Amino acid sequence: MALLARTRHDSPPPLGDPALLAALATASAVLARLDAVVPSHPLREALLHRARLEAARRQAAADGALIDPWHLAAVLEGLPLRAMRDSARVIDAGALHDAARLALDYHGWLAAPGPEAEGAVQAALAALDVARPTGVPLLDAAWGAWRWLEQGGARPPLRAALVRQWAAAGLLRVPLPLTGAAALGPDQPWAPARWIPAFLQAVAAEAGAVLDLLFEMERRWRAARAAVAAGRRRTSRTPAAVDLLAAVPLVSATTLAAALGLSVKAACAILDDLVRRGVAVEVTHRHSRRLFGLAGLAPLRKAAAPPRRPLPGRGRGRPRTLPPETEAPPAAETVPPLVPIAPLAHAIFDYGDLAAAMQAVDTALRTARAGLARAAGRGGTEDDAVG
Repeated sequence: MALLARTRHDSPPPLGDPALLAALATASAVLARLDAVVPSHPLREALLHRARLEAARRQAAADGALIDPWHLAAVLEGLPLRAMRDSARVIDAGALHDAARLALDYHGWLAAPGPEAEGAVQAALAALDVARPTGVPLLDAAWGAWRWLEQGGARPPLRAALVRQWAAAGLLRVPLPLTGAAALGPDQPWAPARWIPAFLQAVAAEAGAVLDLLFEMERRWRAARAAVAAGRRRTSRTPAAVDLLAAVPLVSATTLAAALGLSVKAACAILDDLVRRGVAVEVTHRHSRRLFGLAGLAPLRKAAAPPRRPLPGRGRGRPRTLPPETEAPPAAETVPPLVPIAPLAHAIFDYGDLAAAMQAVDTALRTARAGLARAAGRGGTEDDAVG
């Protein structure tokens, strides 16, 4: 029994295992598709930003800190945590604060680790480089990841190292955050013969999700650009606002104004115009710190209703008397089929606008991360966390 255990832990699973071969083939195919599309795509940087945020959120969830896309995007835009409570359920502000802080910390490991973190990433990368028993890059990286964790290595530097390993092995030319986070969730098998296929399946699922996100971003961005193209002035900043909305999950007028060099009032006017055109949606319904997202790409709350206001003739403290309701059958929702899109015309995309937008996004990230860290250091409340 001791010999079997030692064999299981000291060597990778055999290459003839059908489950391993199936997972390896699937992951290899999806990564190849992803690498064929992303490097030359004009939405590459916007995709990278959105993918890193989603990867950080997914990693935090795997480590026990759940935060949904709506809350994470709202934290980045400085919405106070007290404004993020769903009407249907009360969200613990402390848990939300901790999950947001952990997700943004993981984002930092993926995007720009500091000097101390860089040393840990290099150590994890060296460990992955040593473990090459098969000569198959994906399989060797999975085996190296298992060994790193088995020997007590931390997860964040390993995830950052895996992103660099895909590039070093020639699998991906863009540092997309594919880290197999689901394989580190609870109830996952730990024996290498079962964990490594699970890890490869998780990497393949993440790659497929990134590819789907890119296609949806392109579709929504092109539709939005077409909607604002007719009748606009040559100096209009509305197309640049559309580019920013494609790049980030949620945006405020303050962030838009900083990115485009406009006044906050002008940025509000642009966002309100985009909402009227159906290009953007407002997801907060607040008088201040309103947040907007590109239609079809914005992370929406399940209960994003306008604030309640008193009704004419209603007495104070007295609820309305409602007539009994009969529950009607839900109407069938008709979803128009997705029309195949032509190859993207790269020349129409304004890279300068996107570069300015991404600088504003980086500033918002640093501000949110610093605010959450300060609140944690002084035991702050939900009102102190962001904003």
